[in-house]
Amino acid sequence: MDDIRLKKLLYRASHRGFREADIIVGGFAEAHLHQLSPAQLDEFELLIDQEDQYLYAWIIGREPTPEQFECEVIDLIRSFRFFAHTTIGADRGA
Repeated sequence: MDDIRLKKLLYRASHRGFREADIIVGGFAEAHLHQLSPAQLDEFELLIDQEDQYLYAWIIGREPTPEQFECEVIDLIRSFRFFAHTTIGADRGA
């Protein structure tokens, strides 16, 4: 796997400028990026290219996810959200 790409994706996922997205998306990236296939990394990159408020709304189910962004990776991030919520806690925004 391309370590440079993984480092860039991790940085972008963790420094979004939107605290809740940083916790969920960045936490997911830190825990799981190295396990994703190249196709899943492409999906992840497409997702993090989107604006924070939309991505976060899709993850928490506040807004329906547009069809072009419904993918395996967003489902993985949604599942991770519940892990982050129970381990990090609701008081931190996850």
